Amino acid sequence: MKPFPYNPDLIHFAVTVVFSFLLGLEIKTYGQQIEEEESPHFIGSARTYTFLGILGFIFYRLDPGFLVYVAGLLGFTGVFMLYYHRKLEDQKTSILLYLLGLVVYSLGPLSMHYTLWMPALLFVLTVFILNARQAIHDISTSINAREIETLGKMVLLSAVILPLLPNKNVLPLVPLSPFKIWLAVVVVSGISYGGYIAQKYFFGDRQYLLTGLVGGLYSSTAVTVVLSKKAKELGGSPILTAAVIAATAMMYFRLIVVTALFNLHIAKTLLIPLGLLGLACLAVALVYARNRDGRQSRIHMEDKNPLELGTAFAFAALFVIMIVLTQFITSHYGSWGLNAFSFIVGFSDIDPFVLSLLTGKYAVGLEKIATAIVIATGSNNILKALYSLWFAGMKDGRHAAYWLLFFGSLTIAISFLI
Repeated sequence: MKPFPYNPDLIHFAVTVVFSFLLGLEIKTYGQQIEEEESPHFIGSARTYTFLGILGFIFYRLDPGFLVYVAGLLGFTGVFMLYYHRKLEDQKTSILLYLLGLVVYSLGPLSMHYTLWMPALLFVLTVFILNARQAIHDISTSINAREIETLGKMVLLSAVILPLLPNKNVLPLVPLSPFKIWLAVVVVSGISYGGYIAQKYFFGDRQYLLTGLVGGLYSSTAVTVVLSKKAKELGGSPILTAAVIAATAMMYFRLIVVTALFNLHIAKTLLIPLGLLGLACLAVALVYARNRDGRQSRIHMEDKNPLELGTAFAFAALFVIMIVLTQFITSHYGSWGLNAFSFIVGFSDIDPFVLSLLTGKYAVGLEKIATAIVIATGSNNILKALYSLWFAGMKDGRHAAYWLLFFGSLTIAISFLI
């Protein structure tokens, strides 16, 4: 008995019919939902869109040169123009139904040129976008257009400019190529941007503890300053102390992730000490959070985008400067000079310094580099303790300051055991 012959056209036709019918059902359901607000007139039904998909398949199969297919498209466009003219009389200008018709009409050629995943993906995306109408509207009205512009510039620099940068050392005293320097800046800025987006759009109008947890992924120093000012305004509160300490906990976890992206060996060295310190901070934060006093007003962080081009270029400049300084110090003063420099750098933004340690080539071993990262982290906690006292005052900020000072000192002490 001969096996049933495989006919690819039959499979492609079946895929086209099934997805055209399903999209027709979804479009008709969508039209019924918006009929009152969009227009009392609606074009087509599930059968209409099924036949539209079938015609797209037949026209393309008859003439792969697209002449018959384009003629069918023009005919459909003419029919829609009549419908659109009627919509304009009702002062409705949306062309969404025409675009949906184009999607259905394209299913035939797609099913012939791609495997099942492409028509299926197109169907899923269409259904998702139609049903996410309100969510998309909310996002479009709440998002900052300036941030879209900034993200667009960053995509341009990372996806277009980055591949054009030379991947060889061209800067004197810098053991990295411009490509690797900018790639490091893009990676670290991307991590900060992810925390910023989560903080602003997914956890907007946060309460204090959530502010510390999410904001710590972006900048624990900025969170400490904002919450310390809030403590001064409202008076000392256990929940504010918990939020400040939680931000520092997330800083430890963030450093582990950044280190793992650039040097897995150092990340393995830091995983246990930084992980335990982060967990200890979370435990202390939870103890304070249990003593909440009811003051749970919501708080807004400063609207500062970490992907601003000026910030990215300044970070790159600091990154290069840190590489040069660290190379000079390790060459002339060895590990003790690096440790002293790490402690001093901790009283500023430690990200460029940590990145320079992870990507540079120095006259000290990887264990010494891991030690330097931990020392800088500890002194940065001391800086945040001073910020807490300065902005909140001794009365309202002492609890957070004491714990930050404790964890900062403990972090430095642990660094010498690595």
